[in-house]
Amino acid sequence: MTATVGLVVNPAAGRDIRRLTGGASVSGDYEKRRTAECVLAGLAIADDVEVLVMPDRGNLGQRLVDDAPDGLPTSLLDTRVTGSGEDSRRAAARFAAEADAVVVLGGDGTNRDVAHESGDVPVVSVSTGTNNVFPTAVDGTVAGGAAALVATGAVSREGTTYRHGMVEAVADTATGEHTIRGLATLGVLDQQFIGTRAILDADTVVGGVVSRAFPTEIGLSGIAGGLTVDRPDEAGGVGFRLGPAGECPQTVRAITVPGVVDRLGVREWGELAVDEPMAFELPRGVLSVDGERELEIREATIEARPVADGPVVVDIDAVYEQAAAEGYFRTD
Repeated sequence: MTATVGLVVNPAAGRDIRRLTGGASVSGDYEKRRTAECVLAGLAIADDVEVLVMPDRGNLGQRLVDDAPDGLPTSLLDTRVTGSGEDSRRAAARFAAEADAVVVLGGDGTNRDVAHESGDVPVVSVSTGTNNVFPTAVDGTVAGGAAALVATGAVSREGTTYRHGMVEAVADTATGEHTIRGLATLGVLDQQFIGTRAILDADTVVGGVVSRAFPTEIGLSGIAGGLTVDRPDEAGGVGFRLGPAGECPQTVRAITVPGVVDRLGVREWGELAVDEPMAFELPRGVLSVDGERELEIREATIEARPVADGPVVVDIDAVYEQAAAEGYFRTD
């Protein structure tokens, strides 16, 4: 039986303002295409695999289909193209019904769009964005191989995949109730406008809730990671409230944007169970998800919490370890 692997390549990933104002990496179309070609090559590690590629405004998907390796059935997903995050969501919804695994090339925003619709299909995420917490910096060939091994059932999902959490906020505002969801981080910001979307000044962060925390991560999950460690495969998350360093009982040092280390005042923080809320009140501000400002609010009471129904993520190292232990790569 042939296994289907979906491929999402976001041509817009890795191009926001942080590459100009800080040390964020840049990923152009050439790099994305070369990485995607490596993904297709890596799928040859297993037999009987076909590929469905998301179409996009930059025609990266079409070129990948045209130049696909011999013997690898590769076709373009028949879906509408808008040049927005809806493309990734629409493709993920189709893959949830038609694919056995999905490979995503993009940053936190692209993976958030996929996570909203991917359901129980295992996701292999390759970092090609600007400021990434969720996706992995991994060779495309290795990523493609992992997707093929999971999709074909050459390795068991048990022990090689896990359910990643998400974060959600419900804001009761002057204009009604609004709900917003993020994959790794949700921030409450003392800013009036969405503007350039990227969070460039940590002093504007009132607080936040994250589904994962580690000090090597950048942004809100790195701030929380300076307080405690919450691994991606662990349920729940961390909530924190910040303030001026001289007025707070604690401070934390964190990498807040690429190339910037800040010391921030911490009013309070705590580990949160799944669906346990942390409340914020803001006369006017902005809510961010996964490092991007998304929703302007005023006269708002906000309840932010970690939630459990995130994407199924492939642990690439665990996949190869299990395959090797079972002799998959050996031939007698």
